[in-house]
Amino acid sequence: MFAIIGMVAVVGCVIGSYVAMGGKLAVLNQPFEVVIIFGSGISAFIISNPIRVVKSAFGKLGAVFKGPKYKKADYLELLTMQYQVFKLMKQKGALALEAHVENPHDSTLFAEFPKFHHDHHATEFFCDYVRLLTLGSDNPHEISDLMDQELDLHHQDDHAIGHALTNMAESFPALGIVAAVLGVIKTMGSISEPPEVLGGLIAGALVGTFLGILLCYGWFAPLASAAKQLMEDEASYFTCMKAGIIAHLQGYAPQVSVEFARKAIGHHNRPTFAEVEEACGNLPAPQ
Repeated sequence: MFAIIGMVAVVGCVIGSYVAMGGKLAVLNQPFEVVIIFGSGISAFIISNPIRVVKSAFGKLGAVFKGPKYKKADYLELLTMQYQVFKLMKQKGALALEAHVENPHDSTLFAEFPKFHHDHHATEFFCDYVRLLTLGSDNPHEISDLMDQELDLHHQDDHAIGHALTNMAESFPALGIVAAVLGVIKTMGSISEPPEVLGGLIAGALVGTFLGILLCYGWFAPLASAAKQLMEDEASYFTCMKAGIIAHLQGYAPQVSVEFARKAIGHHNRPTFAEVEEACGNLPAPQ
């Protein structure tokens, strides 16, 4: 919502000031220059990136308008889920979780935490490492290193998406120059026309440069920056799971392990200790 407000405000400030200075809106009506700049920019973006990056990038742009994927309530749910899992492992051993991690989508344990349960990537990440625990892997340093490797791969994918979006934004000013040059060529082909006609053609050509710069610095560069910040925020959801699992492997009580996980959450999404304690206290006995 705020992204839409910002985009409208950018256009409003630019066009409003232009009109206030006596500019004529009709001159800015250059649909074919929009096609040249925007169409060729998107096409070049598709050429320069693998299809998986293209799909993910458009998905991340859409996420900017929806807002953050994980909010404070989602992190509170994640912490209570970890508490429930660690408590069950302490009481009945790691093998008690085998059925849940082998088929997490049918798990009655994970079904109590709907946001986590319906998040395929988060569920897979958590269950993969709990499965290692059920198989006898209990070295916290080895598990931590393995988690870091996987999180680094996620970070590389996010970096590729952010880099692609930034490159697309930065291409618009250059493509605006292309549109302007084509406009000048068109003008030169009409050099015998009277000055008022030539003036309109030159003004139309310059609109290309204007649109390219506006699309880059007014819309797409800020959108790319916002998408990068969202991806960084989403990464902390997985870091939270890592912190909890490693703390459990080191032998801490469930409540302490969850506190380690809580500390891995950014301040703007981190539940308080009292909120976590109350939520964990309201959980049913693990089955």
